[in-house]
Amino acid sequence: MARKDQVRLMTKIARMYYEQSIRQAQITERLNIHQSTVSRLLRKAEQNGIVRISVTTPKGIHPELEEGLESRFDLNQAVVVDSVSDNEEQIARDLGSAAAFLLESFVRAGQVIGISSWSGALLEMINNMHPTQDGKGTKVVQILGGLGNPAAQMHATYLAQRLAVLIGGTSVLLPAPGITASAEAKRVFMREPYVRDAVKLFDHLDTVLVGIGAIEPSRPLLNSGNVFSANERASLASKGAIGDICLQYFNSDGEILSTPLADRVIGIKFLQLKKIKHVIGIAGGKRKIDAIRGALSGRWINVLVTDRATAKAILDRKP
Repeated sequence: MARKDQVRLMTKIARMYYEQSIRQAQITERLNIHQSTVSRLLRKAEQNGIVRISVTTPKGIHPELEEGLESRFDLNQAVVVDSVSDNEEQIARDLGSAAAFLLESFVRAGQVIGISSWSGALLEMINNMHPTQDGKGTKVVQILGGLGNPAAQMHATYLAQRLAVLIGGTSVLLPAPGITASAEAKRVFMREPYVRDAVKLFDHLDTVLVGIGAIEPSRPLLNSGNVFSANERASLASKGAIGDICLQYFNSDGEILSTPLADRVIGIKFLQLKKIKHVIGIAGGKRKIDAIRGALSGRWINVLVTDRATAKAILDRKP
């Protein structure tokens, strides 16, 4: 323990700084000591138990789950939302609200941001964002084809276009279906100039926003027409598929499943995701627990936005 005179000074400085909200520079001036001495004595006050700092976690905030996910799956960041509903649409609304706040902190001028299609949570994210000009000069790229059912395909283009408007950027659309009828049909689409322009930007993305799909498609995806048939999904499941990102499928260990079906998908590829600095996965709910865990195991995302029940289920399962 420091001698009594030093303890007295430590205590005085600690009370001034923590209880009276006096800045270190002001303490330096009032007590006529160096600022480095003030900083050093504040550290010693903590070490000697004069100051005890505690963080009180507000109700509905789950840092222990977030830190657990970050540690086990080497995530840059996990956001766990206190959704109290089992309803998928409500979970999507809750995740979308949290993801909107997160994305607003990511936006910078002159970036290239990719956004997927057919995700209810992504749609809710867009609907919850506040307009800003922080993304001036940013390109927002559609990273999964959206042509399909005319009544539903607007969903895909809306996400990219609306996000671009909200952040002061411009959108780059991918005018092609997510799934083509054949590999040859895909090759035809890939020769189109506007398709090529969008696809070229996949290798220059700074941030990507994706949903994580289960084998059984979500309602937005089913309505879009960009789904594999029931027999094709059964074939994928028989090979161990448990989920997808942008219609690229993986197993429970996160390993890529190489099948002829992938040759019909027009969208970003897994190996391109690995090169992107921020890959934000937004997904939750019981139906997607295995898929989310597979995506985490494969390190296909490095930021996750999910709900409390899903986070707990993932962490409760042994590695």
